[in-house]
Amino acid sequence: MNQDPAINPAGLRHRAEAHANAFPALLAEAEHLAATVLLGDHGRRRAGMGDEFWQYRPAVAGDPHRLIDWRRSARGDEQFVRQKEWQAAQSVMFWVDDALSMTFAGGDDRPTKGHRARVLALALCVLLNRGGERFGLANRGTPPRRGEGQLSRIAGHLMALPGESDYGTPNARVLPAGSRAVFLSDFFGDPQPVSDALTRATDRGVKGALIQILDPDEEAFPYDGRTVFETMSGKTRFETLKAGNLRDAYLKRLADRKAHLQDLCRATGWRYLCHHTDAGALRALMWAYRALDHAL
Repeated sequence: MNQDPAINPAGLRHRAEAHANAFPALLAEAEHLAATVLLGDHGRRRAGMGDEFWQYRPAVAGDPHRLIDWRRSARGDEQFVRQKEWQAAQSVMFWVDDALSMTFAGGDDRPTKGHRARVLALALCVLLNRGGERFGLANRGTPPRRGEGQLSRIAGHLMALPGESDYGTPNARVLPAGSRAVFLSDFFGDPQPVSDALTRATDRGVKGALIQILDPDEEAFPYDGRTVFETMSGKTRFETLKAGNLRDAYLKRLADRKAHLQDLCRATGWRYLCHHTDAGALRALMWAYRALDHAL
């Protein structure tokens, strides 16, 4: 196994932008009832408080005289109201597991799970920023904002040292009501906190996606004979002379964990993807792009 290479936030962002360049800007759509409303610079094509002109409509009884566009109305016998767009920007929050289990990689030819999670999260932030959306980081309680400064801020946070625990726990309490969220983790820890977080998030009108990131060795269990298994912190250690005898039980437990996450997502209206670090990041980014676009 190997640890994350020492790279700076600028390098991480450069790689994330390389993935993002293959995509059109992501224009997130606001939730109908609990959207985070912002007089931003892209419209939702709904009448409201925005600044951008949308269309003319015939005036009806009860329309204030100040809303009538007299220049347009002068072209004929009918009076018209000049409508503007209701503009809304969606807040998207990311939880990127920074626990020690995410520092695992089964070989030098592939990235650690944590590195892949950070690149995917930051690439999505680049897309959101291009679309005028706001994005934040739940790990550090970083509130959703947009702009180049926010990209640099999140890149810096993502490059912080990993936590001290073996497994991470998402926190739904920092997710704005009506926002969207993306959780990236191996989800190898206690599943109950994940269930609690998604249930709490759903109760607040938050929808989103779970991306489970695994190393191929964690899927195949290519171990046999005398093997020592230990957590990344070294707090838990198990030695066996017949590791191959554990394969079936391990694979069943992993399948059960995946099934639990899929059932949880179906019950809460979230989406689930299992992504492997030996596969290209672009496919996972495409999936997340579509998942966010349809999490309405």
